[in-house]
Amino acid sequence: MPSFDIISEFDKHEVKNAVDQANKEVATRFDFKGSDSSFELTDDKLIMVSESTFQLQQMFSIVCSKLSRRGVDIACMDVGDAKGSGKMMRQEITLKQGLDTPLAKKIVKLIKDKKLKVQAAITGDKVRVTGKKRDDLQEVIQMLRDEKLERPLQYDNFRD
Repeated sequence: MPSFDIISEFDKHEVKNAVDQANKEVATRFDFKGSDSSFELTDDKLIMVSESTFQLQQMFSIVCSKLSRRGVDIACMDVGDAKGSGKMMRQEITLKQGLDTPLAKKIVKLIKDKKLKVQAAITGDKVRVTGKKRDDLQEVIQMLRDEKLERPLQYDNFRD
C-alpha cells in the first residue's frame, strides 16, 4: 500500500554555512565597521548581537538572504524581540523543526476534510499518509502545498 511521510525539517549544516557567510558579510560591510555585530548559532537558536535595532534589522535581512540561497526555508524561523543590555542589543531567532502536535492535528484534519480515500496518522514528529492509489497521495501533497501553513513541509519516504 503506497504511503509517504509529512515532515518539517531543515539541513543544520546548510544553516551553519549560511550563518558563517552572514558573519563574513557583516565583518566586511562598511555600515557595520567598528561595531561588534555578530551571529551566534546554538542548537536551534540563532542569536544576533549588534549596537542598534536598525543594525539588527539589517543583519536579519542578511541572514534571510543567505539562508534562502542555501535552500533553507525562512518560514521555519520564529523571530523574538530585540532586547538591550548595556551598549549592545540582542535578538533571538528560534529555528523550528519537526511537527508539533497542534500542527500535526491540523494537517490530519485538513486531509480528513478533503474526503479522499487515505488515512493519516501522527507518528512522533511526522504524519504518515497511506492510501490505495498513488494519485490520492499526490492529491494530498498538492492540497497541502496550496494551504498556507505556518511551517514549511517536506514529503519524505514515498513508498509504492
